[in-house]
Amino acid sequence: MITTVQQHILQQQKNFPDATGTFSWLLSGVTLAAKMIEAKIRSAGLSDILGAYGQMNVQGEQQQKLDVYANRAMEHCLGLRDSVAALVSEEDDEPVVFNRDGETGKYIIVFDPLDGSSNIDVNVNVGTIFSVFRRPQWGDVNTSVLQQGIKQVAAGYVLYGPSTILVYTTGHGVHGFTLDQTIGAFLLSWENMRMPESGPYYSVNEANLEESAPEYTQFVHDMRAGKIGDKHGSRYIGSL
Repeated sequence: MITTVQQHILQQQKNFPDATGTFSWLLSGVTLAAKMIEAKIRSAGLSDILGAYGQMNVQGEQQQKLDVYANRAMEHCLGLRDSVAALVSEEDDEPVVFNRDGETGKYIIVFDPLDGSSNIDVNVNVGTIFSVFRRPQWGDVNTSVLQQGIKQVAAGYVLYGPSTILVYTTGHGVHGFTLDQTIGAFLLSWENMRMPESGPYYSVNEANLEESAPEYTQFVHDMRAGKIGDKHGSRYIGSL
């Protein structure tokens, strides 16, 4: 049976009697932005969208043209949702706060619109990362964006590659969807995804390894040396 991401969310909501459908409407903003970004990436080599934009983001990284486009797509699609109180993007210096006729939405969305965007120039996978928090009932929205990860109500990513994949969780299983280009919808491909107990590879930026916690550094050294199961190979691409 074919299940779209919106249908899947609605099915999940049956487990929560107080659900209003707001989250489904919010996630539809993410999927719409993802389809816009995917279309632009697919034609990147044929249009003037590759290369640097000429500015730095808040992380001190050189902004790419696709960073700017992806950021605008996310802000446009999510900003239209009344349930959104604020958007926090890696590409913006300050949160984008929405105050609609004196009312403020109930969710805060934190995202990196296009992680690994410099890889586009060499045709390597990139992705969008997002996280959803509830806005506290009281207090300033600008300070409410600083919350612990444990307070997330949902999180996910979109991976743009040979196929475009959306993965999300609301804390009750991790589910994956593949974009069907023929109908323009994300269709359920993996339900209740789990990481394997072990694998033959590790993936880490070894240039920064010695600056990491000693326990983490030792763990990677042990995997490389075969002290933890079989000897592991290294695979690293720098996206997501």
